[in-house]
Amino acid sequence: MSRTVPALLWALPWILPPLITYIRLRRSRSLDDQSAIAPENPPLVSVIVPARNETHNIARCVRSILSTTYPRLELLVIDDSSTDGTGDVAREAAAGDTRFRILTSSALPEGWFGKQWACAAGARLAKGEILQFTDADTVHAPDLVTRSVNAMQTTGADLFSIAGHQELGGFWEKVIQPQIFTILSMRYGGTESVNDSPRVSSKIANGQCIFVTRHSYESIGGHASVRSSVAEDLMLAQRFFAARKNVVLMLGVKQLSTRMYASLREIINGWRKNVFAGGLDAVPFGRVGQSLLPLALLLPPVLELLPPLALVLAALGVPTGGTVILWAAISAVASLLWWIVVYAPVQESPLYALIYPIGALVLLYIFFTAVIRGRRVSWKGRTYISQ
Repeated sequence: MSRTVPALLWALPWILPPLITYIRLRRSRSLDDQSAIAPENPPLVSVIVPARNETHNIARCVRSILSTTYPRLELLVIDDSSTDGTGDVAREAAAGDTRFRILTSSALPEGWFGKQWACAAGARLAKGEILQFTDADTVHAPDLVTRSVNAMQTTGADLFSIAGHQELGGFWEKVIQPQIFTILSMRYGGTESVNDSPRVSSKIANGQCIFVTRHSYESIGGHASVRSSVAEDLMLAQRFFAARKNVVLMLGVKQLSTRMYASLREIINGWRKNVFAGGLDAVPFGRVGQSLLPLALLLPPVLELLPPLALVLAALGVPTGGTVILWAAISAVASLLWWIVVYAPVQESPLYALIYPIGALVLLYIFFTAVIRGRRVSWKGRTYISQ
């Protein structure tokens, strides 16, 4: 008994955060609750897809968008200086659909990220009252636009964003991606935690799917206002909210699906460009928060690794003490139960929970190298400095 109480107290950092996160995530709203019938006199929606070297993704994206049940829609694919035939693949996928247009963005100006420049180019040429910005690696259900437009009307949203299903194709995706999204969930909570927060720093959007009213988008300066931010989706939501616009986030796991990265290299490079440089814009408490961000990033994977490391050392005969072993066992079991809970809803084998330390180790490497790089970002053959 004398060892149990201290061990339980020491284990609280491994027990309480997952419980709190689970409770906060349950406070989420879903597109499933919105009507799948288009409103009367539906506004024209312009879907804008920035695409740079996306031959492996663009066809299924284009076909899914054009399968929509929404009656008034145009699709603009912005070819951002691709060298792999992305434009040709997109045209072939559209199969002559008159709602489809493909445009080639002009040379990237200094101080702009490629995605923002392509989005801005698409917005200038779009005809819609509502603009939908979406990534080339997304797949859209036929009812996505209809339900989203209805949601915008019922909530009065100026910026409306969808958190969809994240596809986990290969081993490393299944091991690492849940780790990233768990940390994001611990930071932001469910959709209503984000929607109800009065703080600008707690507002986020998912760049994989953002709807905006044209008037509000233009009034805050559009993508030009976030042209040099690596986390342009997050900063766009914050710009809208700071301008007293209504920002709404909902779940849409049945309506939107994304496979962000398909290999370990893509996962490392993709998250390394975002987590620190983008985190500097998202962290609360100003300069104090920014100075503590490296510690805040590195702490979660380190904490995950400590209990299994202690158990391994004890198994190897390293003197650790009975209380430490008990703490490590309780903490490791708590972590294991959490990861079982994480994998169950996405219909992945709970056996992946057993190897969570491997994911934490890779995460530690990603975060550490991201901190070392600072605001310097490299992606798809371009190097930027995030401001």
